[in-house]
Amino acid sequence: MKMIFKEVRVLDPESGRNEVLDVVVEGERIKEIGRNLRREEGKVIEGQGKWLVPGLIDVHVHLREPGFEYKETFVTGSRSGAMGGFTTMAYMPNTNPVIDHPEIIRALVEKGKTEGIINLHPVGSMTLSQQGETLGDYGAMKKAGVVALSEDGKSVLDSYVMKQALLQAKKEDLPVLVHCEDPSLVAGGAMNEGEKSRALGIKGIPNSAEDVITARDLILSHETGARVHLCHMSTKGSVEILREAKAKNPLVSGEVSPHHLTLTEAVIDGIDTNTKMNPPLRREEDRRELIRGLQEGVIDIIATDHAPHSLEDKKQSYEKAPFGIVGLETALSIGLTELVHTGILSPLDFFEKLTINPATLLGISRGKLQAGEIADLTLIDPEISCEIHPENFQSKSQNTPFRGRTVKGKAILTMVSGNIVMENNRLKEENK
Repeated sequence: MKMIFKEVRVLDPESGRNEVLDVVVEGERIKEIGRNLRREEGKVIEGQGKWLVPGLIDVHVHLREPGFEYKETFVTGSRSGAMGGFTTMAYMPNTNPVIDHPEIIRALVEKGKTEGIINLHPVGSMTLSQQGETLGDYGAMKKAGVVALSEDGKSVLDSYVMKQALLQAKKEDLPVLVHCEDPSLVAGGAMNEGEKSRALGIKGIPNSAEDVITARDLILSHETGARVHLCHMSTKGSVEILREAKAKNPLVSGEVSPHHLTLTEAVIDGIDTNTKMNPPLRREEDRRELIRGLQEGVIDIIATDHAPHSLEDKKQSYEKAPFGIVGLETALSIGLTELVHTGILSPLDFFEKLTINPATLLGISRGKLQAGEIADLTLIDPEISCEIHPENFQSKSQNTPFRGRTVKGKAILTMVSGNIVMENNRLKEENK
């Protein structure tokens, strides 16, 4: 199939390109980029103020398959991603069974190819059954298809085991995505520890629960030479620790989620469990430091931590309800509204955190909008205003704190390997 995007604003963070151009796609690749290119036979998409960027990449998603398909599946999760402009996702291993053996990984890779409409990559568990004790066969797991390792949902608490895991990960050249949390400091907490938690009578989670493991894991990265990436950073302290570590060690990186950039504990009322996530929403000073970390390049990636839960699960009391919110269909719009249109980040800086930086972390050939590259592309209308209605999500779950929020900017076309999987709010199957 041939198609041409006419007079679109091409934003390619890897090259720094930011100009109005034509882009020709032929087959699965970008054939040509330039001005006044001939309208070849095939589909023509007029720019008219739209932005064309490399397909968005999310390094931190929970697809809940296998074992929790009532919350999400490869089918619904990939459709949700396509609606949000994502062309590639890496999904976490805290499933049932845990993603810790090559045979499981191979089966999931094949299932992702047949049932997903975007690129789906598994992340392997650091330890067998996520018990924090015995390492898996990282070489066999990489050969089977994992792009990274993680114990997400918990930390490997035994520092000796963690060090051995990092040494093995370095040997296989796999990044380790760390969930930094000391459960002895969490101790049953359900929200950020502070005046608000005390006023609501809800046990709080201190910043130190994240910071102490952050410091340990970055120290071990420096000692072992392994690539360590901090998942869903939420505290001022974690930004400061990462900033200091980066000055000595280029192998470390970090991510932040849209909800931690835009919300604080102030929105928590103790009833709406869609504000309950792990790590929890923190104070305003933490939010400001996370933004500063993004601006300075201390934090490299924006990731959704898409964590779907059923309505029944979230209907429990605040203390008992599971942590987590969905984010695939809101991340781009929230980011454009709160970070780009406000001038906090330039468009190129914003999309760097969602394209080339995630691709570099995972070691995949994506994230570039250049001639000869795979045509994973996202077309965005930066001016369109809309209201977030979770009942319209493609995800099986609706647990979002952004219900009813008016946002400015959204994906209007998602292309994977030259194939349009979403256009004008309609999925591929509906476009036939």
